[in-house]
Amino acid sequence: MRSLLLLALLLASPAAAWGPTGHRITGALADQYLGPRARAAVLEILGTESLAEASTWPDEMRSAPGLFWRVTASPWHYVTVPDGRRWRDQPPPAQGDALTALDRFAATLRDPAASRDDKALALRFAIHIVGDLAQPLHVGRPGDRGGNDVRVRFFGRETNLHAVWDGDLIDHERLSYSEWTARLQRRLTPDQLRSWSSPDPEQWVDDAVAIRATLYPADPELAWDYVYAQRATLEAQLARGGLRLAAWLNRLFDAP
Repeated sequence: MRSLLLLALLLASPAAAWGPTGHRITGALADQYLGPRARAAVLEILGTESLAEASTWPDEMRSAPGLFWRVTASPWHYVTVPDGRRWRDQPPPAQGDALTALDRFAATLRDPAASRDDKALALRFAIHIVGDLAQPLHVGRPGDRGGNDVRVRFFGRETNLHAVWDGDLIDHERLSYSEWTARLQRRLTPDQLRSWSSPDPEQWVDDAVAIRATLYPADPELAWDYVYAQRATLEAQLARGGLRLAAWLNRLFDAP
């Protein structure tokens, strides 16, 4: 019975947001905009481990033995917000979500009594969560598990809408994460640097809700037309993720 309950809990959770490439882009881009205090704090906690390396760790740990990784931490990768609502308008779920987890990890990172191991877990998970929230289907509607239940075909291959946004659109470009990062950074304008560098997670969720409906296709057969229509949104969300991560870390470690 215990194993069946565990399996049910796992299946009820959305898949991991951004695949490894998307998360590494977020981390690598953020690294370009860290202030000196944040850079020093990250170095003290993670040593030679880069933000790009750290960004995928919570997904890699989801299959680790124990209830913490397989059950407790599973809801921390996403939030659920109904259409037309704001995250702050509803009580957070009892099991927590990405925003409550981000607050939890920020408190650990500010705590002078926290061990280095605890801070390393908190920092890796926080880096990952910021990337998760840049994937707009990780700010999910109730009822379709962030698009996991929306069946589509991507260039003839059976999949779901969430998976298309996690990795298919990114990997379709055949770029490495470092090539993606360099391209996004070259294209950033001064206005985008200012407007996309919000350190406020609630604002990130509001932004995702505002664009979420535009991601759902009228036709489940997705190919070049969908790739073309969503390219600007994809690139903007990847860039926002990196800039927001830098802004969040800068605010966290610059605070008294």
